[in-house]
Amino acid sequence: MNRRDFIQQSALATGLLLPSVEGFSQTSNTAKRRVAMVGTGSRGTGMWGRSVAKRYAEQVEFVGLCDINPGRVETVKKYMEVSCPTFTDFEKMMRETKPETLIVTTVDATHHEFIIKGMEMGANIITEKPMTTDERKCQAILEAERRTGKKVTVTFNYRYSPHRQKLYELLRQGVIGDLVSVDFHWYLDIHHGADYFRRWHAYKEKSGTLFVHKATHHFDLLNWWLESEPEEVFAYGALEHYGKNGAFRGKNCRTCPHQKECKFYYDISKNREYMGLYVANEQHDGYLRDGCVFREDINIYDKMAASIRYANGVTVSYSLTTYSPYEGYRIAFNGKKGRLEAWIQESSPEPMPDHDELVLTENFGKITRFKISNTEGGHGGGDDRLKDKIFKDPTMPDPFRQSAGVRDGAMSILVGIAARNSVEQQRPIKIADLTELKPMAKRP
Repeated sequence: MNRRDFIQQSALATGLLLPSVEGFSQTSNTAKRRVAMVGTGSRGTGMWGRSVAKRYAEQVEFVGLCDINPGRVETVKKYMEVSCPTFTDFEKMMRETKPETLIVTTVDATHHEFIIKGMEMGANIITEKPMTTDERKCQAILEAERRTGKKVTVTFNYRYSPHRQKLYELLRQGVIGDLVSVDFHWYLDIHHGADYFRRWHAYKEKSGTLFVHKATHHFDLLNWWLESEPEEVFAYGALEHYGKNGAFRGKNCRTCPHQKECKFYYDISKNREYMGLYVANEQHDGYLRDGCVFREDINIYDKMAASIRYANGVTVSYSLTTYSPYEGYRIAFNGKKGRLEAWIQESSPEPMPDHDELVLTENFGKITRFKISNTEGGHGGGDDRLKDKIFKDPTMPDPFRQSAGVRDGAMSILVGIAARNSVEQQRPIKIADLTELKPMAKRP
């Protein structure tokens, strides 16, 4: 089984987790942290649910679960095997349970509502990426964190995977000299990529487009690797494959008359977790998890490209494709003394390697290859490292600056927001014009 299939099929079973230590208030070494969660779809349940409740039972106590879908929140409570109350009224949950920490895993465009209200009602926040979907909402979160004195943590698990950490280390060591540019190209395959177009992510008003929802991961990695912040973005985006471009369509896969001829037909009945979470609870909110990828009202891009200039002078060429035959990314850091590059595969028609390889080519000929195991677990072991830091030892040293706060969350989405605005306005967008944050050439 390749890594992408493993991650998708075992998310609920393993409870992959993407938090950061700043989101927890530390009252004592022995007191359990009172945690509530709003949004109980597969992301919340898989990334934050059962695994945390089980593995960190001595450190964490779930005191409330909230979702607009009453059937789903009850399903999730049983799956997580917790005894906390469930709610469809968010403020009622916050008043009655008084959590120290609120985990936000709702639809992207609503993150800001729960982040801000959660802080106002006394909780620190752990929010799924992206932190929010436009510059106005981002500014409101920045102001709320300052006003309330609470902390927002945005969950960037990619920082913790071993090969990405190794890239960070090598760049800090100056192995290619002064960095001048980056080539970064991400490929979503016809399975994972298509899945964004089945779900609510297919609507700009909910996800902010994949420039925000998906690429926030990639832009955060760039910001982290470069230890600088983006200054200006110019981008292109188009919908040329999914949506209205299909030769035929239906409402959703289960009811579609084109099941036999459509290569994108998805049989949700084979996924026991999704049947329990979504299909069994459709009557409450009408949400169809197996929506047609060729719905005519889809309005996000399926191909994207951006040029990004950083405050330290580094330029980046970025692209995201959503219908590739394989999944992964190619990246190259170009310096005055050499080039550091990687081709990371997450799915492939061919057998997958058991390691990731980084290649350092120095000017005038010397080549060094670094092979890093990718068999340690979720995201090559990054998930476990992150979870243990948060729940077992929050005071653990952070020499690679992998914990991410509100500024990290803001700067990652502002690249995507600027890219989306650039496509719509057909002009370069300056990051400093979007919120109060002014890009730093060098992060402290």
